[in-house]
Amino acid sequence: MWLAVEPLDMRAGTEAALARVVNVFGAARPHHAYLFANRRANRMKVLVHDGIGVWLAARRLNAGKFVWPKDAGTTLTLTRLQFDALALGLPWQRLGEAGVITVL
Repeated sequence: MWLAVEPLDMRAGTEAALARVVNVFGAARPHHAYLFANRRANRMKVLVHDGIGVWLAARRLNAGKFVWPKDAGTTLTLTRLQFDALALGLPWQRLGEAGVITVL
């Protein structure tokens, strides 16, 4: 499961990101990933709890922005297909079941 949460200071490390997840969700659940973007939406961090431990990965777009919810305090659940599109900087919210575009 992929969960997007509010913006995070991109200088934050694993412990700060994990603390944010615990504050928002109450716990970091195994086999879940938690996404954070900076305010400009050109950087994203992913905190993953793989069932054994946690790891933190970062991605920065050289051009453009990640398509992020307009309400910075929004928490979303994404499908794997939506996450894949988001990580590439594509309009993930336009993807329906099996990749069908539902919004123009």
